[in-house]
Amino acid sequence: MTQPVTRASVLALCVCASPIALALSPVNDAASTERDRASILAMQGEYIVDFAFDETVLLKPNYERAPAMRSGGNETVIVVEDSPRRIVLQHILVDGKSGHVTKHWRQDWVFEAPRRFEFSADQTWHVRTIPAELNRGAWTQCVYEVSDAPRYCGTGRWDYRNNVATWTSDPSWRPLPRREYTKRSDYNAVAAINRHTLTPNGWTHEQYNTKVLRKPDGTQEELAREFGFNDYVKTQDIDFKPAYKYWATTKDYWAKVRAHWNVYLDQAPGVQLKTKVDGMAMIIPLFEQAGKLEEGKPVADKEIDAVFAKWVVKAPVDTAGPGQSPPAK
Repeated sequence: MTQPVTRASVLALCVCASPIALALSPVNDAASTERDRASILAMQGEYIVDFAFDETVLLKPNYERAPAMRSGGNETVIVVEDSPRRIVLQHILVDGKSGHVTKHWRQDWVFEAPRRFEFSADQTWHVRTIPAELNRGAWTQCVYEVSDAPRYCGTGRWDYRNNVATWTSDPSWRPLPRREYTKRSDYNAVAAINRHTLTPNGWTHEQYNTKVLRKPDGTQEELAREFGFNDYVKTQDIDFKPAYKYWATTKDYWAKVRAHWNVYLDQAPGVQLKTKVDGMAMIIPLFEQAGKLEEGKPVADKEIDAVFAKWVVKAPVDTAGPGQSPPAK
């Protein structure tokens, strides 16, 4: 397992990796909480989504640029929770031909959140306090896997200059996405800045990524920088009724799953998974349990308990606090 890393180390890495990092972190005290909430809620709706990822700057000697990656899908974004300081959005994919439904990722937004989870080591997320200077007037977005397992968080302020609503995160660590860890083993973490922007046709998600090999001695080797662009374009051409039917049937079940995760993610030290990096040891049984509900069969709470008891434990003590950094590169 690699040495835990901290906000300080990823900040240094991302600022060096992205010359526009400071420009992507505007401070806008005039933006009201209600305006921010309206911007977040504007991401709900039905979309055709295009995903594009391109390696740009090559940093490691003799490194060969990976092929560009393109994919897409039909996705509806549903509001799960809407309270004054917290909004939860669930993404659900629908195959346009078969109507097959796949529960996708989830994003939670919290205003001036006191703490967040941070990807600190392999299969490990530590819960850490957010510094006041970063948190003031800011929203923390946390992103979750299809199983509602944690992926990453970022904190930033909404900006409305020139009548364009944009939220930009601070730099943070995240694990490899599925599109990468199924094919590669030459790096084990991504340092990322995320940017969400509302557009006339929907919204976009920009990712300024640096692919990093975090080593056991605390040193880091940067392989390449990558730009990710996810384009959510509103549509009326896709029948999303299967997604809404699925969610109506399973939403109470997934609320229980989220509650199980929150036992670990709402307080320090955090969570550690005993699954392989693909998380399938949890994804499969949880999706099978949701499938039972679609078939009209009950799912007992003890069935959810058993999955978590087998694969989820508290994170080890966080020895690398926010004021510490691993050895310099």
